[in-house]
Amino acid sequence: MANIQYYDVILKPVITERSMEDMASKKYTFLVNPDANKTQIKEAVEKMFAGTKVAKVNTMNLEGKTRRRGMVYGKTAAKKKAIVQLTAESADIELFSGL
Repeated sequence: MANIQYYDVILKPVITERSMEDMASKKYTFLVNPDANKTQIKEAVEKMFAGTKVAKVNTMNLEGKTRRRGMVYGKTAAKKKAIVQLTAESADIELFSGL
């Protein structure tokens, strides 16, 4: 397994209607490194966003979609998505505050 630093784990936040609704219950959605595990994701969130305490992490692997260009078939890149549940006394993630 590759040595992944905490700043390489979280790639970008996922901004959708559903993820915005989940923010009311302190659930935040991120695209993460496909090689990262739940423990690494938890540590990365707690280090990158001050005052946060992670209660639970759910992950899902998203396979690439089949796409066609002319007669050639190919696949888009596979992704990994993580939904991070913060504790009740945890501070909110300021990245999402203006949305």
